[in-house]
Amino acid sequence: MYLTLLFFHSATRWLLLFALIYTVYSAFAGYTKGNRFTNADNAWRHWTATIAHIQLVLGMLVYTQSPTAKFSLNAIGGNGHIREPFFFGVMHLILMLTAIIVLTIGSAMAKRKATDAKKFKTILIWFGLALLIILIAIPWPFSPVVQRPYIRTLQSTNILL
Repeated sequence: MYLTLLFFHSATRWLLLFALIYTVYSAFAGYTKGNRFTNADNAWRHWTATIAHIQLVLGMLVYTQSPTAKFSLNAIGGNGHIREPFFFGVMHLILMLTAIIVLTIGSAMAKRKATDAKKFKTILIWFGLALLIILIAIPWPFSPVVQRPYIRTLQSTNILL
């Protein structure tokens, strides 16, 4: 169960990143060019937020099933680096929750804006900030804090978060 959840959480990351990058790019283009806010733009706003919420649910399920990602304030390991339980149990958790909250607020605010330019600007700012937070909190293979592969597999040898 845990490996399956971890696989889907890892795979959904790419779907969310694609949707976020496209939505931020589209909002930037729409705002700078003075485009009309279309139903397609609204659908991208809505589905990006929906994918983010699905990713949040998957992340919470992974968190509750994980043998290592428990809330731990024991931050520094023997080598002076941040320990994995602190990264996944505190940093990753708090940053990703913050990103989803920012994205949700931005989505709700954009939906209620009166003009097309204000809708694009709101999405650009709020979704852009959420994207930045997410990019910081992902355990990339090249991260100096905690490294994980780009794509998870269902192999049991890959059990660590």
